Amino acid sequence: MAKRSRRLVAIREQLGRRVPGSLVDGVHDLKLYANAKFDETVDIAVNLGVDPRHADQMIRGTVGLPHGTGKVVRVLAFAKGEKAQEAEAAGADFVGAEDLAEKILGGWLDFDRVVACPDVMGVVGRLGRVLGPRGLMPNPKLGTVTFDMTRIIQEIKAGQVAFRVEKTGIIHAGIGKASFADEKLVENAQALIEQLKKMRPAAAKGTYIKKVTLSSTMGPGIQVDARNV
Repeated sequence: MAKRSRRLVAIREQLGRRVPGSLVDGVHDLKLYANAKFDETVDIAVNLGVDPRHADQMIRGTVGLPHGTGKVVRVLAFAKGEKAQEAEAAGADFVGAEDLAEKILGGWLDFDRVVACPDVMGVVGRLGRVLGPRGLMPNPKLGTVTFDMTRIIQEIKAGQVAFRVEKTGIIHAGIGKASFADEKLVENAQALIEQLKKMRPAAAKGTYIKKVTLSSTMGPGIQVDARNV
């Protein structure tokens, strides 16, 4: 059995006496343990009372965080002609069509989000087995298949995050950096939770938001009282 560090043992003892509180309390406590030598990413995990095996309970969407994620997002845009020029002007990091598809099929994946114009989806469709499992496949329901390159790219660059419920009913999303002010992390978390509430499926019965946990890259999970979010 691996030996636990003194730091981890101390944290576990402290958390064992902790009562889940509000988002404000959760963010405050999270910061006590976000003491790595780099600016740790703050994540939120929301356990939903849904069964993703049923299509009518699949939760997937996007939300614009009011204070962004603190991360530089590399956007790849599939577009041609004037739309390619528009994508470049909007701030896309990589723009192209067949050339990018071949590069991706060759193993290149140095990007974070993918958008595409509808008229090049024939090219993008070949990449389903590569992009799909990574959650990168452009999707009209998420607004990432569109001719409005300027809007979608600017929204992503400004802090839009995509989320999708896992098989276990959990949504994971990054909501900022440990260096963010407490209130900014709280407001980002609230924005995601409010979006999830709006998306509650009619088929979902019982408690919808069952558990909420905050964590930083190197820190422990901090549970929040799900009844008060």
